[in-house]
Amino acid sequence: MPLASCLAATSSWTRQWLAGLLECPFVDTPAPSLVREATARARRAGFSLSCDPAVGRLLAVLAAHLPAGARVLELGTGTGVGTAWIASALLPRTDVTVITVEKDPGTAALAAQGDWPGLVELRCADALAVLGEAGRFDLIFADAQGGKWEGLDRTIAALAPHGMLIVDDMTAAPQWDTEQHARQQHVRQVLMTSPLLTSVELRHGSGVILSTRQA
Repeated sequence: MPLASCLAATSSWTRQWLAGLLECPFVDTPAPSLVREATARARRAGFSLSCDPAVGRLLAVLAAHLPAGARVLELGTGTGVGTAWIASALLPRTDVTVITVEKDPGTAALAAQGDWPGLVELRCADALAVLGEAGRFDLIFADAQGGKWEGLDRTIAALAPHGMLIVDDMTAAPQWDTEQHARQQHVRQVLMTSPLLTSVELRHGSGVILSTRQA
């Protein structure tokens, strides 16, 4: 029986109980200090494009799972919120490298104000240029125009075997124009149909597609 029909056939109390099972309860746990500091920098600067908190927590889970010697690449540092989620999940480890790339010099300077651990390397550069010379990575967070909306094929090519790629902003925003909708659909099509990837789309945070590269 379809879920809607099942709910309609039950009492009001039972419908409320069953509906509650379909939603994840929200637990408001404190963000790590690095995340709070990066978020404060964004707020002071009026920077509104920081990593969504729900996506940040997912990044932390993926980062915490990485093996020794792993390499992480973040495309689009912003003020460092996403970077902070990743680094906080890795500490106190020192056996993982995190490279994060920001194209805009002013925004990169804001991120550089953070008290980053030694495993984090901040670069002010074009994401596509870094993808062309930085080797392969075990986890890539694509959150910039370069490597996500443009040059997604280069990002996929930079994944190590069994490497994971997380792409956010897959839920359309009300202010998007026709071109932005078309770009989003192109990214979705590439990730969900690529023979190199196994992918799943999640209604999580700003909307996420999580992919793993085949061997």
